[in-house]
Amino acid sequence: MRTVCVYCGSGFGTDPVFREAAKALGHSLAEAGIGLVYGGGNVGLMGTVARAVLDGGGHVTGIIPDFLKSRERMLDDVQETIVVHDMHTRKRLMFERSDAFVALPGGIGTLEELVEQMTWAQLGRHTKPILLLSVASFWAPFLALLDHMRDTGFIRDGLDPNYLVAQRPEQVVPMLADAVRRLPARPEADALIEERF
Repeated sequence: MRTVCVYCGSGFGTDPVFREAAKALGHSLAEAGIGLVYGGGNVGLMGTVARAVLDGGGHVTGIIPDFLKSRERMLDDVQETIVVHDMHTRKRLMFERSDAFVALPGGIGTLEELVEQMTWAQLGRHTKPILLLSVASFWAPFLALLDHMRDTGFIRDGLDPNYLVAQRPEQVVPMLADAVRRLPARPEADALIEERF
C-alpha cells in the first residue's frame, strides 16, 4: 500500500474532534511511509490532513479542478499538484493514484465520492479497500441507511458493498494494511471501464 486517497470536508465541522482526527490520520500516513492523494485544497479537513502528512515528512498529491482553485485555495507546499478540467477527471485520477480510500467527516461532496467508490467496488470494477473513519459516530446515520437498504431488499445478497469502519484514526493504517494483504492477486482488475467517464 503506497498511497491512500482521503475524502473529507472543505470545512471543519462543529466538533473539534474532526480536525484532531484529520491531523492524527495525516501523521499516521506519514509515519507509515504512505503517500496521501486528496482533493488539493488548503481549507477545512482537507488542508488539515495534507499539512499533517507534510509535517511528518510524507508525500502529498493534490488533484483539483481548475474552477475550485480559488474557492478551496490550493495548498502550494505539496510535492505534486495536478489541475484538471472537471470533477470526473479529478475522481478518475484520484482513483488511479490510490491503493485504498478513507472517508473522514465531510459534506455532500465527500459522501458522493465515497458512494461512487463503493458502487464501483459493488459492480466489480475494483477491489481496493474502502474505510469510513466514523469519529464521534459521524458515519452512523449513513451506516444505518445501508442497513435499511439491505432490510428493504435494495442491497441484495451477494451485492453487499465491502467496506471497513474505524472509530479512531490510529486504527486506519493497520486495518487498511490488513485488507490489502488479504486481497487476491488480480493484475488488471482495478481498471475502470472507459465509458464511465
